[in-house]
Amino acid sequence: QVQLVESGGGSVQAGGSLRLSCAASGSTDSSNCMGWFRQLPGNEREGVASIYTRGRSTYYADSVKGRFTLSRDNANNTVYLQMNGLKPEDTAVYYCAIRASLPAWYCNLYPLHGTTYNYWGQGTQVTVSS
Repeated sequence: QVQLVESGGGSVQAGGSLRLSCAASGSTDSSNCMGWFRQLPGNEREGVASIYTRGRSTYYADSVKGRFTLSRDNANNTVYLQMNGLKPEDTAVYYCAIRASLPAWYCNLYPLHGTTYNYWGQGTQVTVSS
């Protein structure tokens, strides 16, 4: 079992920045990749960024490339999503997810697919006003 706790959401004006954190606990040694997703009510969940926990590979959705940066702190089992140049269309609930105790190769093939991940956090709201 793995538990995920997100933090760092909030409200900012367009052009501003936020940093989301996702702290993992439990059976984290079996993790392969961690990702961030976002979702608006009535919309499908969208993959935002993913990082391979045993390497340096990162993946980003086209909509956030150049603005968002994903990093990890393995010592503290935490990943960070630095979001700069925020736009109103970035408004959503952001979820952290982790793939653990499952084959790792799926992370590189489908890093931004929700089905890659088997544990999810509770979500944190990000609101960007124009």
